[in-house]
Amino acid sequence: MDKQQAQLEELKEIRSLMEQSSRFLALSGIAGVIVGAIAIAGIILAYVHLGLYNNIQPYYEKINVTIDEGNKQNALFLLTVSLVVLVSSLMIGVLFTARKAKKQKMAAWDATAKRMFINMAIPLVAGGVYAIILCYHDNIFLIAPSMLIFYGMALLNASRYTINDIRYLGIIEISIGLLASVFVEYGLLLWGLGFGIFHIIYGLSIYFKYER
Repeated sequence: MDKQQAQLEELKEIRSLMEQSSRFLALSGIAGVIVGAIAIAGIILAYVHLGLYNNIQPYYEKINVTIDEGNKQNALFLLTVSLVVLVSSLMIGVLFTARKAKKQKMAAWDATAKRMFINMAIPLVAGGVYAIILCYHDNIFLIAPSMLIFYGMALLNASRYTINDIRYLGIIEISIGLLASVFVEYGLLLWGLGFGIFHIIYGLSIYFKYER
């Protein structure tokens, strides 16, 4: 019986080593929660800046009636907020990932991490460029949906090299993006739902499932 138990333990160890060599497992759930909180803070800042905090009025109902100079400035402000949220989120993700990898005595930047980063970066860069193009052509109402969709595609790409939970978050982000493409007047709120609320839910799920 002891011999059989020892063999099972060896098999588990071999499986664990194989998984670590093919998947990047140092993603932090706490980072996901913080990223979600930053996104929600960005939404609040946008609503305060646009004067929509007294009621839940859809943002695009105001900005998309006429594309005048004031609306373009508002669109530029939102794009800036989105970029600040993105850069801050990436920095926090890298910081907490490196911290977790060090704690678990894992390499924070190995071949698997590089593959994950490249596969995630391609849709993200394409989505960023596409958002700028939409802004240039005054298709402001499609910026929030496109960001959600491209981000979801990036997560789907990255899920091949890390935990499967990322895949489910990617599907959710794409679904919310498609929903925002239909109900464009609620694009800002749906952006907050995807990047904020669901990131917090994902982060808590990862924390209690793998880190606690």
